[in-house]
Amino acid sequence: MKTKRISSTKATDELIDRLRKARNNKELMFHQSGGCCDGSAPMCYEVGEFMVGSRDIKLGEIHGCEFFMAPEQFEYQKNTHLMIDVTEGRGSSFSIEIPLGLRFMAVSRLYTDEEFKNLEDI
Repeated sequence: MKTKRISSTKATDELIDRLRKARNNKELMFHQSGGCCDGSAPMCYEVGEFMVGSRDIKLGEIHGCEFFMAPEQFEYQKNTHLMIDVTEGRGSSFSIEIPLGLRFMAVSRLYTDEEFKNLEDI
């Protein structure tokens, strides 16, 4: 079985469901840039509200949402598994959860040797 590069917590999945419901079940997506506006925090958008760059890397999906990362950020994260979680607090990003007083955050850990050997292709 291939090792996934990204996963989500139950709290993340519940917040995604809440955001979908509030937006008439529109499709959502994530992007993590490593640039301005909360630095490397994952940001959630309605599909079509954010233009994914031609060099951006699709890491996978969380709870039915595609998750992309800027190539420069991927260079820092390529040896780590990312788990997307939720915390209280208001970030300074354009992510759609911010008005709720919540924010998505990426929690990373190094892959085990076995996981690294079996990583999903990008």
